[in-house]
Amino acid sequence: MERLRRALTVPALFSTGYGNVGSSIYYALGVTALYALGAAPLALVVAGAFFVFTVLTYAEATVAVPEAGGASSFARHGLGEFVSFFAGWATMLSYTVTISISAFAVSGYMSVFFPELASYPANVVFTLGVIGLLAALNCVGVREATTVSVAFAVLDLTTQVLLVTVGVVTLLNVPLLISQVHFGTVPTWSNFAYSISIAMVAYTGIETISNMVEEARNPAQTVPRSYGLLVVAVLVLFMGISVVALSAMPVQCEHPEAMISADPIQCADDAYTTDLGTKYVADPVAGIARALPEPLNRIFEPIVAVLASTILLIAANAGIMGVSRLTFSMGGYFQLPSFLSRIHRRFRTPYVSVLVFCLVAALIVLPGNLGDIADVYIFAAMLTFTLAHVSVIAMRIRVPDLDRPFRLGLGIMIRGSEIPVTAIIGGLGTFTVWLIIVVTRPFGRWAGLAWMLLGIGSYLWYRRRSGLPINRTVRRGTRTASAAPSTSAGGRSIRSR
Repeated sequence: MERLRRALTVPALFSTGYGNVGSSIYYALGVTALYALGAAPLALVVAGAFFVFTVLTYAEATVAVPEAGGASSFARHGLGEFVSFFAGWATMLSYTVTISISAFAVSGYMSVFFPELASYPANVVFTLGVIGLLAALNCVGVREATTVSVAFAVLDLTTQVLLVTVGVVTLLNVPLLISQVHFGTVPTWSNFAYSISIAMVAYTGIETISNMVEEARNPAQTVPRSYGLLVVAVLVLFMGISVVALSAMPVQCEHPEAMISADPIQCADDAYTTDLGTKYVADPVAGIARALPEPLNRIFEPIVAVLASTILLIAANAGIMGVSRLTFSMGGYFQLPSFLSRIHRRFRTPYVSVLVFCLVAALIVLPGNLGDIADVYIFAAMLTFTLAHVSVIAMRIRVPDLDRPFRLGLGIMIRGSEIPVTAIIGGLGTFTVWLIIVVTRPFGRWAGLAWMLLGIGSYLWYRRRSGLPINRTVRRGTRTASAAPSTSAGGRSIRSR
């Protein structure tokens, strides 16, 4: 089977992962504040805890099984081939939607400089150009594509740190932040609980680094370090942005005439709001820039436009790289037709999958309205994360002697197997969020379930057509089925031979 070249170091892996995770703050913060009001930073902290648990799960499983595929690869070795496909197909959905949403959002932020990009069809034409350019970069070579990601990540991180620093100096008001939180009323307990599930959107995209592991240099070191940098950068910046935003756009009475007192704020009708979750719900970081004192606001408004555009470009690029490498991995195990995994002779990149899924992403963009598809993204991401946690637990049971260069601590013994507590808590948290989407979001529920059913049907048909068992691991090039993955003598590799 053909292999991808190992060219990625910690900066490349980190920037690709940060592009997917970091971009979500540009819409997740506003939606979270809509429900959590002044407690939005706390909702992000609680969701961030599940983010950390999920990162730990991905770090252990990725270095133990250093092959592209993320949760799909983990599930193969912990839960079997059919569940492996199920996890991979869900991840593929989230990657494809990431390409569409991220590329489309760039046109909105760039409308600060080119107003015509705010309207249809100019925004769609622009988005198609962005997707086409990124597809070409990824077909030419991973180094060329990740060079763009690294450059954008450095610019984005620098600008975000500067914005948070300036915001802390000019806008931060700790007494105000404390006074606008009164649990039970501002926000209600039910709204706060729901806001935590919404805040989980801010941390999706974790699997990106895992799916690039076959192209990482010394993955046992580069993968944990990349994930560690990702956790620090995301948690610190997300917290800084949220507290600055609520200092600039505090909670207020939805109807000013109902105000009883201003310190702490009290509304006679118990109807509270914040511009962060209403006026700036779609572009919360732009609201921070606009709230800065003169002349800083005039300086930062265009800077934020560029900042948002670059990080969204990173997210779109990460989506392309992720889905193409995932297709390469799944095709190697007869989960997808072999032509999707074809490698370019000159550039050694999976150009067919890059072109196919960029085309799918472009088709999704054509109507010019992607709001409802965000629910599908959450559906797919939370399902993927849940399966990743369960797979790590199953791997501890099925292959306890597997060499794990990075191993989760804080384990409990269950029937002779050490089970990581972080995987248990993380899995329960992500599964709960997935259930909330299924129960409360009709479009996400039906579109997500339809995608999964389509995938299951296609998988069963392809396996039957290929004369292969449904739940047996078959590595392309061997045509040898095995009931369960086997370990090599050193316990280092888990592959069917």
